[in-house]
Amino acid sequence: MQHKLTKLQVTHAKTGRYCDGGGLWLQVNAGGSRSWLLRYQLNGRARWMGLGSAAVVTLADVRERARLERLRLFDGIDPLQARRGREAEQRRTEASKITFREAAQAVIGARESDWNAEHARQWRASIAEVDPILGTLPVEAIDTPLVLKAIEPIWRRAQTTGDRTRQRIEVILDWATTRGARQGDNPARWKGHLEHVLKDNHKKTHHKALPYAELPAFMAALQAREGIASRALQFAILTACRTGEVLGARWAEIDGDILTIPPERTKTGKRTGSPHVVPLPPPARKLLEALPRAGEFVFESPEHPGRRMERHAMADALKATGVSATVHGCRSCFSDWAADNTAYPQEVREMCLGHSIPNKVEAAYRRGTLLGKRKRLMSEWGRFATGGSALTGKVIAIRR
Repeated sequence: MQHKLTKLQVTHAKTGRYCDGGGLWLQVNAGGSRSWLLRYQLNGRARWMGLGSAAVVTLADVRERARLERLRLFDGIDPLQARRGREAEQRRTEASKITFREAAQAVIGARESDWNAEHARQWRASIAEVDPILGTLPVEAIDTPLVLKAIEPIWRRAQTTGDRTRQRIEVILDWATTRGARQGDNPARWKGHLEHVLKDNHKKTHHKALPYAELPAFMAALQAREGIASRALQFAILTACRTGEVLGARWAEIDGDILTIPPERTKTGKRTGSPHVVPLPPPARKLLEALPRAGEFVFESPEHPGRRMERHAMADALKATGVSATVHGCRSCFSDWAADNTAYPQEVREMCLGHSIPNKVEAAYRRGTLLGKRKRLMSEWGRFATGGSALTGKVIAIRR
């Protein structure tokens, strides 16, 4: 092949493209930078492939590079496709060196801003417990026996904790697969895999509920107890809200007789993107009027001013009363009372509980048209729960 360019021409060429022969071109940009291009035909289409900067790759070197690429083309291999394959393999090789510990740190770092402090703490505790077994291993090397070795001791001690740890390992390995750091099925998956190895000892049970006939007396006894946790529990019962929705409530979310809980703080809102609009019955509003507005949160932690109350606080207040029920079971108390004593349709009761409606159009329609009915239902519930009395009184902090 007759080459056309010389070293001097490469050095002093003006802006433009210059052919050296055999599809090899020198490209000079307006800014003076020089690069090498290989032009070839494949399936009737012209393709251009970069072969490096002329400041790094000499004329002799680039001619050899072009020759090797033409040999690939002669063998029926697309040079560009072959290069992409080599680059992908290099990325996989580098990614496969990522350890489980590094992958876990990446997952936590990416998600932590969406978690509360307790959830982040639990994640870190789970990863710390399996780190001696999995931490320094490349994610690509983690298989089912290693996953079982990490979680079986936890599973035997506390199945719920073990399953949460398994789920977190599954998330981390899914992240690694998406990043190209590993391939194949996830060895930590439950369905169709670990469910056949790990014994599920969980029994299907419902949250123990307080019989609604006993509620007015219980609310009166709760009113007589000191502490912000007792007020939070009263508020949870009066609004039929979940624990996290009550403890995370902010004063800015309350407008008159409506509490609007953002989607990210509700169980169904995370899926639907819709807030939970909660009508506040008169006793709940009177309860709020008696509370100090010292900070952002309605129910502020007595031990940590400026922070929301701890998640276990309401459960502790309930346990202290001696009543055999759970905080979540108080929602069942509302549901049972409404079904047995009112004529409100099921969809009204379900929306008061913040349950999701599968059909998005129907959900949007109901949210607008059922608010009036929900206000009336919650007012009746508040009147029943308090025996017709209003919840007032001074809030006294719990003593240590």
